[in-house]
Amino acid sequence: MATAAQKIVLSSSRDIPFNKLVLSQSNVRRVKAGVSIEDLAASIARRGLIQSLSVVPVADADGNETGMFEVPAGGRRFRALEMLVKQKRLAKIAPVPCIVRERDSAILAEEVSLAENIERAPLHPLDQYRAFQDMRDKGMSEEEIAAAFFLPAQVVKQRLRLASASPALLDVYAEDGMTLEQLMAFTVSHDHARQEQVWDAIKDAWSKEPYQIRRMLTETTVRASDKRAVFVGVEAYEAAGGVTMRDLFQSDDGGWLQDAGLLDRLVAEKLKATAETIAAEGWKWIEVAVSFPYDATRGLRELQGEPLDLSAEEQATVEALNAEYQKLEADYEGADELPDEVDQRLGEIETALAAFETRPVRFEADDIARAGVFISVAHDGSLDIDRGYVRAEDEA
Repeated sequence: MATAAQKIVLSSSRDIPFNKLVLSQSNVRRVKAGVSIEDLAASIARRGLIQSLSVVPVADADGNETGMFEVPAGGRRFRALEMLVKQKRLAKIAPVPCIVRERDSAILAEEVSLAENIERAPLHPLDQYRAFQDMRDKGMSEEEIAAAFFLPAQVVKQRLRLASASPALLDVYAEDGMTLEQLMAFTVSHDHARQEQVWDAIKDAWSKEPYQIRRMLTETTVRASDKRAVFVGVEAYEAAGGVTMRDLFQSDDGGWLQDAGLLDRLVAEKLKATAETIAAEGWKWIEVAVSFPYDATRGLRELQGEPLDLSAEEQATVEALNAEYQKLEADYEGADELPDEVDQRLGEIETALAAFETRPVRFEADDIARAGVFISVAHDGSLDIDRGYVRAEDEA
């Protein structure tokens, strides 16, 4: 015997003035979760009510409808509308889209409320990332997207970065074949082919830790903290067409310079330009390198030279710095701990005085004519010029 098909009946929809609505005690949502009521209210003010409230007529003791409606499902939306009314941003009699359900003794109001909350499928994170990407492609800036969804701009920037990963990897992530932390690690690189190569190399491995992914993607790069990068400057490197890889999800100390060859060329050009300037001083020879071995000066005689005299202005600066240093020391002589600003200032004075002590020295013309110079990059990325070394064959 055939079973009669059950007919699906849609509840009626109508607009009901807000002041005719009351929150039902049957609403199951008690604990705050998700977007705040304040943010939801701002969203409704901006976009309108995206989803109607589910309501049932309120009846009196005799079972007669009172003209009021209670809200068993949609409590957060109701509270957000209530907030807009209190803020005078919505009229008390403003019509609210509602789905009106008949009271059914066979179905509890709590069941309707719970069903609405647990039967909806949550949005996959990737769908959100791609939606943000679509909005940016249509002209919205990161700041505008952030403002529209009440998010920090950095969060939007991170989610856009995730959406820009290799489509092949995004498909793996969508099928739960990759964790969010692993996807984050892949976004260090913008090279989709390289991302896919790394994934192919590790996808069947027992360990696929994010730090391993980052290491593999950056193994041929140069850290921005490397002395060569500091010497040239990341801005100059990028101006020459270099790409800097940045990690938006953890501290990266300035990132990684992707084109090591370009960086080395820029370092060589800057050192060469310095050598040409120094050569004008008349030195017999000049050696240039990023770094020299520790024994590079073995067998060479170092000329001492005479320190250059300070100008009257420089001498006054030194005296003023020494006086300030001594005064600060005296003022805080008995203090257990120096205030941060005082400690910082003392350090600045020490650095300034040290610069005067390491100023260039003067060499005799005859010495310059038979001696040479080493030009390199110091460990902190500064230019290191070491003048006045005489080779044995050049001794008079």
